[in-house]
This record gives sequence, C-alpha cells and structure tokens, in this order.
Amino acid sequence: MGKKINPLGLRLGITQSHHSFWFENPLFFSRGLREDEIIRDFIKNYVKKTHKILFTSEGIDPLCNILIKKRIDFIKVIIYIVFSNILKKSRLRIIKELQINITKNLKLINRKLYIVIKKVEKPYAQPNIIAEYIALQLNNRVSFIKVIQRAIELTERSGIKGIQVKVSGRIDGKDIARIEWIREGRVPLQTIRARIDHCSHIIRTKYGLIGIKIWIYL
Repeated sequence: MGKKINPLGLRLGITQSHHSFWFENPLFFSRGLREDEIIRDFIKNYVKKTHKILFTSEGIDPLCNILIKKRIDFIKVIIYIVFSNILKKSRLRIIKELQINITKNLKLINRKLYIVIKKVEKPYAQPNIIAEYIALQLNNRVSFIKVIQRAIELTERSGIKGIQVKVSGRIDGKDIARIEWIREGRVPLQTIRARIDHCSHIIRTKYGLIGIKIWIYL
C-alpha cells in the first residue's frame, strides 16, 4: 500500500493538507484551477529569471512551496523560501513586483491580491531541496554513494526520524540502468498517521534521464 500510491495523497486530511484552499461553483471550477496554475508558474519563473542571486552557492532553487487561499474579495498567496537572508533588503520590492504582474495576468477587478513571504526554518528537512541537491551533484558527476551519504547527513542535522532515497537510471554513467535505494532510520509508509513528506524529481544528464524519489519521516 505504501509503495503503490502517493504518500501525500494517502494522508490528505490526516497529516497532510492541500496547497490550495478555496471553494468554487462546479461550473467555474476549471477557471479557479487555471488561476492557481498561472500564479504558481509566474512566481517560479520570476524567481528563476529575475532573482538569480537568491540561489544558493550550490545552485539550489530557494522556492520551497506556494500556498494559495481564496475568498470572495481577495486572494492570499504564501511563498515559502529557504536560504532567504538576501530577502531582508528586497522583500517589499519583490512582493510589490509580484502583486503588480500577477494582477495584470489574472485581470483581477473585484479581488485584492496579498502576497506573504515566509522563511523555512529547516530547509534540509524538505524533500524537494534534498532531491534538487542530489540532482545537481549527480549532474556534476559526483559519485552516487558520496552524494547520498552527504544528503543523509544534511537531513539528520534537521532532526528528522528517517529518510529513504531511491534513484533510478544510468547511475554514474553505467551502461545498464538500475535502481538504488538507501534508508536511514524509520520510514513507516504504511502508517497513515505518520507524518511523511515526499518528493519526486527528474534530471536530464549526459547519459539520459535519472529519477529521484525522497521520503522523509518528520
């Protein structure tokens, strides 16, 4: 059961919650869904193109998660960012630019847009950050064993209870694709009330596509 479905979807309403909170008439549901997609895509592209200085020295994308809350008269967007020391001086300017551009793209007339930027206290307890770190190191042809060991060390410093890493593809440039996985600590995938965070990531290397999956027991 724990290996055949997404562990986040399995735990919705128990230990996990949706990244979008809003109600809509069934006739206009697709419109609300499209609004969420436009907001998320715009923020991701804005961070990548306009503020390259926000990336860490390892090249990790600082954008962690985006929550969207909608009501009749306003939309609230909460952006979670890691390594946000640089944001202290430019936070207000970034929020203002995002508000102006997103409002133009969505053509908001009767609704106000509020944007809040929050810092993630334990960045290496986030599976997407660890997956991106592993992807960048593998792209730089670092040994698979060294990369995984370093990733596990970083997560253990964040106080997690367990981590499982699964990598598939032509690892280290081998001719035959294979699957490698390492688990450290407890990762109870079949326990519904266990707070599990999950991420899947794909990278394109010189040898082909490599898939990365991370499970973290918080």
